[in-house]
Amino acid sequence: MKPVFLYDTTLRDGTQGEGFQLSGLDKLRIAERLDAFGIDYIEGGWPGSNPKDVEFFQAAKSLKLKHAKLAAFGSTRRADTKVEDDAQVRLLLEAETPVVTIFGKSWELQVTEVLRTTPEENRAMIRDTVAHLKKHGREVIYDAEHFFDGYKDSAEHALATLQAAADGGADCLVLCDTNGGTLPHEVKEICEVVRARIPGTPVGIHTHNDCELAVANAIASVQGGAIQIQGTINGYGERTGNCNLTSVIPILQLKMGLTVVPALENLLDLSYYVDDVSNNPHFARAPFVGRTAFAHKGGMHVNAVKKLARSYEHIVPASVGNSQNILVSELSGQDNILIKAEQLGLGLEKGSPVAKAVLQKVKELEHEGYSFEAAGGSLELLIRREQGTYTKPFDLKEYHTSFRKYRDGHDPVCEATVKLYVDNTPEYTVAEGHGVVNALDVALRKALLPFYPEIANISLVDYKVRIVDGHDATAAKTRVLIETTDGHESWGTIGVSENIIEASWIAIVDGIDLFLQKRK
Repeated sequence: MKPVFLYDTTLRDGTQGEGFQLSGLDKLRIAERLDAFGIDYIEGGWPGSNPKDVEFFQAAKSLKLKHAKLAAFGSTRRADTKVEDDAQVRLLLEAETPVVTIFGKSWELQVTEVLRTTPEENRAMIRDTVAHLKKHGREVIYDAEHFFDGYKDSAEHALATLQAAADGGADCLVLCDTNGGTLPHEVKEICEVVRARIPGTPVGIHTHNDCELAVANAIASVQGGAIQIQGTINGYGERTGNCNLTSVIPILQLKMGLTVVPALENLLDLSYYVDDVSNNPHFARAPFVGRTAFAHKGGMHVNAVKKLARSYEHIVPASVGNSQNILVSELSGQDNILIKAEQLGLGLEKGSPVAKAVLQKVKELEHEGYSFEAAGGSLELLIRREQGTYTKPFDLKEYHTSFRKYRDGHDPVCEATVKLYVDNTPEYTVAEGHGVVNALDVALRKALLPFYPEIANISLVDYKVRIVDGHDATAAKTRVLIETTDGHESWGTIGVSENIIEASWIAIVDGIDLFLQKRK
């Protein structure tokens, strides 16, 4: 038997988080990826609560999951209602999932003030619902809502609700830190009490991240004897989120020696997949799966990492699908430049005049407002120029941009002209665009296409503007970051100027320039 079972509630509890939305098709796609990764339980939603979940459970009947069990989520029967007559319980059975997870009230305050019923009736609601679902052949997981708050108010009452679920035949008793306010030592101690009081039924945990302790509390529960952890991919969920499975899983497997998934190296791909499907940006600073999780910037750190990676990396990045990332900035030492150049396929020798020149140039440009962390393309051009392997693709004579607003209701016109030379051949183009930067980009490409038709294959996929120093208000120096792609790889370039159009021009030119250098 597995030491710890993973229960994913991204499709239900995760969607309660602000900005995290999934269509019925999205939920099916994510369910398949969770199954392939090795998640044991996938909670699909609350049958009948909304049209999207109705659609999901109908379609999910044809899902061919190879490992995971699909769970439907719902509540105990209503007070003073026979379980056979409760429509919500009936919908749970009609979902035809092998697992049903129901929640009930553990906190006496909730029983008397929210449900407006008695503790005795509340326990009967729990026991009856679990027994009814078990009678119909379902694996039943009981989520004890507000358990830790209820336990602190009245331990006997909270434990009695768990006993009711166990008496009904629950397969697992999940202790929920619904408000996210419990501390790890409390979780461990209370888990141990529950296991001693109800030894015949396994215990699980469901934590929220209101105190930034959801992961720590989940780990504490395992130390206290829990064998099931509920959470979401990337920690999505109500308020500040749920227990983040992308952190818990590698901790269990790499730090505690508990094998919970067959291929941990697929964790990064799963994390990005859920973000992409839900149209959310990936959290760069996420432990294990973030872009900066194994990023090194300080010169002394990079020097040490180059000699012995584990001196500044607590695990091998590839074990979770990630990779080491050496950053170049004004804090860099020569090793930063050497490692980055090696990654780019541009060999530099330590102590060489070129390596020293590149480092000095980086420091000077960063002082002016440049930032090469997200602009590897501009850094590569800088190295090529210092190495002497760079060939300038064109010479700019001038460019001009204009924006005209008409009082008669005519649509505004943005226009740009570019005059340049390619091998002493003049080219002069004019183009309109949706804005002056777009017009400038179109005019430049139009001028270069006769000489470099391959640039038709590249496109701009991201454009960001940052103010370097806000004290000068609208006259402040501006940093423009652009990401360009040829459909196979992407590269970032940067421009800095007091004029946003000039900064944009520098970044656009570098993006095209690097593509041509590589093609050459």
